[in-house]
Amino acid sequence: MALEKLKPLINSIISDQERSVDERLLAVCEVLESHVDYYNWVGFYFKNGDKNELKLGPYVGAPTDHTIIPFGKGICGQVAVSNKNFVVPDVSAQDNYIACSITVKSEIVIPIFVNGKNIGQIDIDSNTIDPFTEKDERFLEFVCARVASIL
Repeated sequence: MALEKLKPLINSIISDQERSVDERLLAVCEVLESHVDYYNWVGFYFKNGDKNELKLGPYVGAPTDHTIIPFGKGICGQVAVSNKNFVVPDVSAQDNYIACSITVKSEIVIPIFVNGKNIGQIDIDSNTIDPFTEKDERFLEFVCARVASIL
């Protein structure tokens, strides 16, 4: 499905005040994973209190042992420090990569900003080499901005 066509659905989920924040975040993960065929694991990581680490939030996909990620470690930890999008076309070419599954071939991580501060990120793994384009980045920036509005 075209990413642009998912925007109204994302808006609808975020606006649903009958659900808790975590329920809405999980629903966003479910929509992305089920509607974009190369999004094989979709989850949120958030800064863990005052610690320099990320804590896994709602996600959809294979279970992961990586529920806590130190800042600077792996792709997610690097985004926590750089405050910039990180697209990895081929995870096997990355030195500082934390393998969640042997099936993962590529990853995209987009930070979430609240009041100009990086408080978390959306992390998407794909079992396809190099599927992410600038359209994915722009769409996921939109998703992160909408998510930020409820945090």
